[in-house]
Amino acid sequence: MKILFVVNEASFFLSHRLPIAEEASRRGCDVMVACGKDTGEQKLDELNIRYRTLPLSRSGINPLEELRTFRTLLRIYREERPDLVHHITIKPVLYGTQAARWSKVPAVVNAVPGMGFIFTRRGQVAAIRRSFVNLLYRAALSHSNMRVIFQNIEDMRGFLGHAIIARHQAALIRGAGVDLNLFRSTPEPTGPITFVLIARMLRDKGVREFVKAAEFVREQYPDWRFRLVGKVDPGNPSSLSSEEINAWQASGVVEWLGQRDDVEVLIADAHVVCLPSYGGEGLPKVLLEGAASGRAIIASDVPGCREIVRDEVTGIMVPPRDAESLAEAMVRLGKDPPLRARIGRAARQKAEAVFSVEDVVRDTFLVYEQLLVL
Repeated sequence: MKILFVVNEASFFLSHRLPIAEEASRRGCDVMVACGKDTGEQKLDELNIRYRTLPLSRSGINPLEELRTFRTLLRIYREERPDLVHHITIKPVLYGTQAARWSKVPAVVNAVPGMGFIFTRRGQVAAIRRSFVNLLYRAALSHSNMRVIFQNIEDMRGFLGHAIIARHQAALIRGAGVDLNLFRSTPEPTGPITFVLIARMLRDKGVREFVKAAEFVREQYPDWRFRLVGKVDPGNPSSLSSEEINAWQASGVVEWLGQRDDVEVLIADAHVVCLPSYGGEGLPKVLLEGAASGRAIIASDVPGCREIVRDEVTGIMVPPRDAESLAEAMVRLGKDPPLRARIGRAARQKAEAVFSVEDVVRDTFLVYEQLLVL
């Protein structure tokens, strides 16, 4: 049995889907990955996971380049002849499903991790793009033996409400899961109150609001610390520039730590985990990790974040694009250790009950088994 994962970036596959691939290998399946070139595939080599690369621009709309991507997927499917393909993120889902149908791949799983920046942007151009992508989804998702995995109930209801797929084709699996042994509930650190935002450095992640809120809060509490962790993403139209972030750091408002692999340490060294996203999140992995670490969370009141944060119970919710409300939530949590402790305990309990990586792997294989006998 051959399972082929198709994803924009190898690094995303490794951070979000590796446990599923490892379980497939344990069950005797042949696992393969198709991903964009120079996206971290050297780590796949180290793990002895076979892969093939394809030309894939995450946000490009050049028709010739998009056709090249589609034709490459067709060639890979016809040469590799997988029994099941698992598409992850928008373009693999849109192009891969059609390629799988034309190549007579027996089974297709499509993972929709969130509606992405296309669905969070404002303005007429963004509205046109949203309508276009809805049409693409409706046209593309036509395989006869297919399931679509959603990470939050609101995205699933949207697809069903617009009749993009049938009800029996939809499955809800909340996120990529979290390793509860790696992300443990630990005592808060000593020293200044520390807030951390861990994400790609995108406008849509609310990075600018985080910095603005930090400016507000530091007027009252100049010793409190505000950390940004993550890389810029030139392939995303929402990406901030390194120059802008370095300027914030030079001003002393925030610390930018860049891309880091020790997320569990960074969360343990913080008092509060923040994600003031504009939306378009499937189910943010960093909020799962913050919850599992027993940390208080501040998140935007948007789909995806709402799957994890229940306001005043497992975190504090704030309106998106609202730096003042974010600052108020920061001050409230920063000043109140018992409130942070109560929220952190409830968040850890929810992570244990709902979001373990073992649960995600089990539920994913239940979806596979609906399509094929493994």
